[in-house]
Amino acid sequence: MTAHPLDNPVWSSLAGPHARFVQRRGNVLRYPADVSPFIGLPDEPGAADWADLAALAGPGAVVALVGVRVPPPADWTVIPVGEGVQLIDAGVEAAPDGETGEAALLGPGDVPEMLDLAARTRPGPFLPRTRELGVYLGIRRGGALVAMAGERLHPPGWTEISAVCSDERWRGRGFASWLTRMLVAGIRARGETPFLHALASNAGAIRLYEALGFELRRTMAFSAVRVPDAEPAARGYS
Repeated sequence: MTAHPLDNPVWSSLAGPHARFVQRRGNVLRYPADVSPFIGLPDEPGAADWADLAALAGPGAVVALVGVRVPPPADWTVIPVGEGVQLIDAGVEAAPDGETGEAALLGPGDVPEMLDLAARTRPGPFLPRTRELGVYLGIRRGGALVAMAGERLHPPGWTEISAVCSDERWRGRGFASWLTRMLVAGIRARGETPFLHALASNAGAIRLYEALGFELRRTMAFSAVRVPDAEPAARGYS
């Protein structure tokens, strides 16, 4: 069992509030490929778990891992992403909905613009159905989406704030802070606690989150792995 839901947040989300999305094989859980690239593995994955992941994802698939430090089998390719940090709400000054008069709830019709903004600003994986994971808020200028933020992983009692990004031409205006604070208000209203992840190398983002009132909980390993092209049975996993 995981000692704390945030220690293995992907598995905790898919085994809990995000169970409606889960695709499962054995003890390996995953989101649909157009929702999120994240895979949930047990805390200490063994050979059978890696075999189940290979069967679930398919030959040649690349999947993302959060907090997994157990290496995959030798014939897998590890794609390092970097060391990360996990931050939790330690007194963020929340902004009630509508305080700024800026943000609007983003819906299915906004997805093309959300994908475009994410592709240009690279806040992390954002796919055609990622918006379905939770609430997403956006700010428009001249009719164009120039900033957004939303909810991603959802371990029991917690909600991750993610995809916080602003168009380069509109940075420095406090949009990211406003959106984050509004999400904090909504998450707390549900009786949950906000948290987020960032690459440890992203000093600017970490400074922003700490200034808002988030604090470091722990470091996290971020990585991706590529399943070998051979079928699992052919590698002796059956």
